[in-house]
Amino acid sequence: MRRVETIHPQPLSRRLRPLAYALVAVVGLVLALTWVALQTQVTLAGFLNGESLWAKAQKQAVIDLDGYAAHGRPDDLAAYRRNFAVLMADRSSRDAIASRRYEQAVVEDGFARGGVIPEAIPGMVFIFRYFDGMPYVREAIAEWRSVDASLAEIDEIAGRLERAYASGTPSPSLLDEERGRIAALNTYVEPRTKAFSLYIANGASWLGRVLFFTVLAVATLASLLWLRMAQRILVGIRGTEERYSLLFDSAADAIFMVDEETGRILDANHRAAAWAGRPSGELIGIQLASLFVDVSPHAGAGTLRNGDGSVRPVETQSSLVVWGSRRVSQAIVRDISDRVAMEQERRIASEALASIAEGVIIADADRRVTSANAAHTKLTGIPVQTLRRTRFDATRTLPDGRPLPQTLWDDIDAGDNWLGEVESRRADGTTYPELMSISTIRDSEGRPQHYVAVVSDITARKADRQRLQHMATHDPLTGLVTRSEFERRCAEAITRAAHERGAVAVLFVDLDAFKVINDSYSHATGDALLMRVAERIRAQLAPHDVAGRIGGDEFTVLIADLRSREEALAVAEAVLAALAKPFDLGDYELFVSASIGIAGYPLDGNDAVTLIANADAAMYVAKTEERNALRLYTPKMHADARRRLKLASELRQALVRKEFTLAFQPSVEMKTGRIVAVEALIRWRHPERGNVPPDEFIPIAESLGLIRQIDQWVLETACAQLKHWDDAKLPPLRMAVNVSASSFGHPDFLPGVSQALLETGIAPQRLLIELTESAILRLGEDTERSMQSLHSLGVGVAIDDFGTGYSSLAYLKLPAVAYLKIDRSFVTGLPANGNDVAITEAMVAIARSLDLHTIAEGIETEAQHEFLLRAGCQEGQGFLYSRPLPPDEIERLLAPHKASGAKKLSLVPPRRA
Repeated sequence: MRRVETIHPQPLSRRLRPLAYALVAVVGLVLALTWVALQTQVTLAGFLNGESLWAKAQKQAVIDLDGYAAHGRPDDLAAYRRNFAVLMADRSSRDAIASRRYEQAVVEDGFARGGVIPEAIPGMVFIFRYFDGMPYVREAIAEWRSVDASLAEIDEIAGRLERAYASGTPSPSLLDEERGRIAALNTYVEPRTKAFSLYIANGASWLGRVLFFTVLAVATLASLLWLRMAQRILVGIRGTEERYSLLFDSAADAIFMVDEETGRILDANHRAAAWAGRPSGELIGIQLASLFVDVSPHAGAGTLRNGDGSVRPVETQSSLVVWGSRRVSQAIVRDISDRVAMEQERRIASEALASIAEGVIIADADRRVTSANAAHTKLTGIPVQTLRRTRFDATRTLPDGRPLPQTLWDDIDAGDNWLGEVESRRADGTTYPELMSISTIRDSEGRPQHYVAVVSDITARKADRQRLQHMATHDPLTGLVTRSEFERRCAEAITRAAHERGAVAVLFVDLDAFKVINDSYSHATGDALLMRVAERIRAQLAPHDVAGRIGGDEFTVLIADLRSREEALAVAEAVLAALAKPFDLGDYELFVSASIGIAGYPLDGNDAVTLIANADAAMYVAKTEERNALRLYTPKMHADARRRLKLASELRQALVRKEFTLAFQPSVEMKTGRIVAVEALIRWRHPERGNVPPDEFIPIAESLGLIRQIDQWVLETACAQLKHWDDAKLPPLRMAVNVSASSFGHPDFLPGVSQALLETGIAPQRLLIELTESAILRLGEDTERSMQSLHSLGVGVAIDDFGTGYSSLAYLKLPAVAYLKIDRSFVTGLPANGNDVAITEAMVAIARSLDLHTIAEGIETEAQHEFLLRAGCQEGQGFLYSRPLPPDEIERLLAPHKASGAKKLSLVPPRRA
């Protein structure tokens, strides 16, 4: 609390004092102007007096000279000389002033000799000097100057007369002539003398009027200004009183005017009345102390009773003023409820600051520590006393060891908060990563007053982040880098090679038949195999080489710092050799192979994506041509890849455009030569490419997921064709349809078969589903269930290409398996190749023992036919009997000959014996 004693003088006298000063100034100004007018009048009087003397002197000089001419008396000449001297004195002073080069005393002496009033002489000099162009004065001076020559001539006449009288008595004729000239000059001068007198008189009258109106105008203006000032001061006094009353009543604080001697309230504002809960009039006269609780109203912080009985914390500040002869205390009572609440919040915040887990540092504007909480001491081991007055960035650097840059502080000073990672030093000298946030507390002018830093140890968090970053950039199964990380590192290697004029090679490694292994055993086994493959690939690489997994069984290898891509062949061959060795996976020993494509910078591409794509194209060629091989990329490979992409796009439209057709290859009973079945084979008649081979578009259809739609179309079309032949009264045939593994394992396959049989009315026994050995292997556990469903439906299944894949006799026991097809690879060497003979006879024997119907594929010679017939094979297919034929050709083969009733057919070509 602060009590201020001040004695305030009466404010009205101070406010009116400028008005009094202004009035004195106005009176002084009027008096000054009046004095100027008087001086001007004195000057004009001097002008008139001088004019009168000058006119008299001029007249008298003429009279005296004329008398001297008539009588020759010396007294007349002397009188003339005196009067003429007056004229010359005024004239010399006038000309000296006009030349602007004169001495004030000489000029004043000349006017004095001319008889001018001494008091008027300074004024006359001033007017001749500065106002010779004033109205009337200008004309008077002009008239005055106009007689200068005449006066000079008069003086010459006086000199001639004086010389004439001095030499004797002049002749009458001379005297008459001179007197006549004197009279003529006087006639010229006299009216100008009168005009001069008139101009001087008019000038005096004009100047008097000007001075009068000037004094009147100035006095009027000064009076108006004074009245205006008086009005403003009075308005200001009234406004001050009103403002004081407004401020007094509208103040946010309670104000009491208290008699210093008695302590009673003399006046109170509205806020005081509102807090006290009673009108202002009721407060007047009571003791101010009665409104407070246990504390003097002059004691600073205290408690004020509210009108409703509650209390509020307040702070009182009083000052002494003088009202007339009374000493009055002005008590200003301020509500400090918010301050008390803020102090409580600050105390709570201080306790919270001390208890939070993060370290908090508070520093001054010079970044010197003023305080820190216990958590910071626990983090760093540095006591607050040791840390105080040291710069808090002295123990912290950027993660790379550089000090915190000045730009960081400039940004913070500009108003930004900073959040980032720093390296902090503990008391024992060890360091740890720390996340630090820096903000500022600013003063009223917006300048940083304090810095507040919140820090936390992020050692564990950083380790988790690095672990997550590794997981984001590495395959979780194999630990190899992901596709995006591989592309990033490849791009860096390309940039480095471009600067060093080197080369980079990318190897695209794809496992052969991995899906068969994955589906045949289990996904866990497949994952274990992929991990072992990744280990073997890594083992063949140098430390700076990069291996990645970008697909299920697709791997990439980045080999940098090469002189040419051909140097990567050694690494690729080492990888092939390593992957060719058996993999011991506990319960299984598996053999796999891989196909590798190689593309290099700068020959095959300038960016990572292009190199990977070109290496993929080279891998595709290696896989399709040979497998377990490697190929270097050539532009033709990419053209083939683009062709496949275009073919894939066109394949999607082939079904819609009805570009697919079916050809049927007969299956002949070996003993009789009778056609007992046909196999439906799909053909694609491309509008531009012509006939596209099935082995070209079927793999693409499988990769695009279109194979199921194609298989369903083949099934429905084949059943419809079989019904058409039945309607044509042709001999009944069995229809064989090839089905892919994806179609056979699809939930909609069996309903599709049932729907096709129902719509065409074909007996289920006449439909044969052909599945390859590899397709059955891919179906895995679902195979037996699907076979059982087909068996219940009455549809038989033929195992195609038996013996070429992962052969298992268990397949032959599956329900619905009724046919076994011997692959053409075993038939081609018959009967000369002993191995093919043994294998074929064994398969026929197995089929016979299991009551399976055998069908041999690819029979092209009579020797093959005869051998298979003797071995016990029941049916055969091949070019010996017929190539795949369109439906109408099949109809001609099956139609009975009109000339003979024999139903055994003789098929040509080739010719049969």
